[in-house]
Amino acid sequence: MELRQRALQVLCLPLPSAKVEAALALHRDARGLPLDDQAELAPPVGTRLPGHPDRPELVEHTSVARRSPHTLEGRAALLHSIAHIEFNAINLALDAVWRFAGMPRAYYEDWLRVAAEEAEHFTLLRQQLQTMPHAGTPWDYGHFPAHQGLWSMCERTAGDIVARMALVPRTMEARGLDATPLIQAKLRRVGTPDALQAVAILDIILRDEVGHVAIGNRWYRWLCERQGLDPVAHYPVLTRRHEAPRMRPPFNESARLDAGFTAAELAWLQDG
Repeated sequence: MELRQRALQVLCLPLPSAKVEAALALHRDARGLPLDDQAELAPPVGTRLPGHPDRPELVEHTSVARRSPHTLEGRAALLHSIAHIEFNAINLALDAVWRFAGMPRAYYEDWLRVAAEEAEHFTLLRQQLQTMPHAGTPWDYGHFPAHQGLWSMCERTAGDIVARMALVPRTMEARGLDATPLIQAKLRRVGTPDALQAVAILDIILRDEVGHVAIGNRWYRWLCERQGLDPVAHYPVLTRRHEAPRMRPPFNESARLDAGFTAAELAWLQDG
C-alpha cells in the first residue's frame, strides 16, 4: 500500500493498542513504501476521523476536573491527561502525512517518525497508569474524561498546510515544552515512587518533543520560503485567522531555542 494511504488507514483505527502497533510498523516500513505525493485522498465514507475508542468520554475542556497531584487519583488523572495528548499527537502526525499533497518525501518520513515516537510516549504513560496502585479495576486509558482541544486546531487548519505547521507543532505542541518542567517540579515535590517514575517518563517525552517542534519549525519555514512569506510576520496573521490561543509565560526558552525558535519569535511571545 502507498505510504500516505497507509497513514490514513492507521489514523482511522479506533483502538489505541492497534493504532500504536500500526504507527510503529508504518515508521519501520516507510522508506520501502511507494509514495504518491500528488494523490488527493479522502477517508472512507462514514469513517470517524480520527479513529478513537468509545472511552475516554470526550467533553469540553472546561469540564475536565483538575485534581491535585498530591493524591494517587490526582496523579493518575494527570498521567491520563498527558496520555490523551500523546494519543492525539499520534493522530496529528498521521493527519499531516495523508492530508497534504505535494511535499518532499522527507516531510512525510519526518511526520511518520513523530507518529512512532508519540506512540512510544503513549505506551509508556499507559503502562505507568496501569501499574499504579488502585483498589478494584486497574486504571487505564479511558478511565477519566478528556477533551479534544488539540485535535480541534487540526480541524481548523485542514485546508492550509502553512497554518497547520505554524499552529499545531509550533504552537499547541510547543506549549508542552513550557508545561512539562512545571509538571515535573510538582511531581518531584510529591516524591513517591510513582511520581518519580512519571518524572522520568516526562524526561523522555520532553527530549523527543523538542525534536517534534523542530520538525514543525523546519517545514513551516520551508513552506514560507516556497510561498514568499516572512515566517515571523506571517505567524500572527495565522494565529488571528484560525483563532489560535495566545501562549502565556512562563516559556521554556532553552527548549524553544533548541527546537528552532528564533530570538525574534521568543520576543513576540513575551510581548504578548
